[in-house]
Amino acid sequence: MNRVDTTAFITPAWTRPSLDGAQPTAAVTPLWRWLLAAVCTWMLVLQALPALAHEPEVLQSRLQRSADGLQLSVRLALAPSPAVEDALLKGVPIYFAWQTEVVRERWYWTDKRISAAARTLRLAYQPLTRRWRVSLSTDGGAIGTGLQYALHQNFDSLADALSGISRVVSWQIAEPGRLEEDVRYQAQWRFRLDLSLLPRPFQIGMVNQPDWVIEVQRNLDVPANNEAEARPEGATSETR
Repeated sequence: MNRVDTTAFITPAWTRPSLDGAQPTAAVTPLWRWLLAAVCTWMLVLQALPALAHEPEVLQSRLQRSADGLQLSVRLALAPSPAVEDALLKGVPIYFAWQTEVVRERWYWTDKRISAAARTLRLAYQPLTRRWRVSLSTDGGAIGTGLQYALHQNFDSLADALSGISRVVSWQIAEPGRLEEDVRYQAQWRFRLDLSLLPRPFQIGMVNQPDWVIEVQRNLDVPANNEAEARPEGATSETR
């Protein structure tokens, strides 16, 4: 048998540490991926947080109690955001809601609701006449197209229409005989832009958009007696 010569090659393993003392690692994640992950996380956090409501300035808030019941007068400074005004000019009606509740305070149990009242105002732009139309509904139980409007009024400008929407004068929120004398009551009123009545496409994503969150509310102490009995003749009083 012929003799076969063989040659063996040996390659030593690399066991020496790297220059900086660290063992070799996998490829480092690019910086742009870290930035993208941070931005996505921040957007998720913002969506989870409730939007800050735009609160109109309260110019007047007054209760008047008499033999005719309890009346509320409120006047606000209301100005729409550019997004709301743009939707109005495109023919999208906007709804504003007034809500009130009168409760009797009880130290031994939850407060007892004595009365509640609500009204909805629909604001729409009419391109043909270039006028603004405000429709009033006092049917608090209806939703959307089911609202029955009892009053319609036209305005020449958006500012005039909003001025009419953002005030109530001598609105009866409790009927005569519902309030007892010398009993502590509290009234709460609330004004807001009602997103639930907007067309469905506009409701998607509106909850966390500050331009569409308009809301303000106040609590007022109800006078203990009717005005004619609670103050001397010729005196005046006001609850704010």
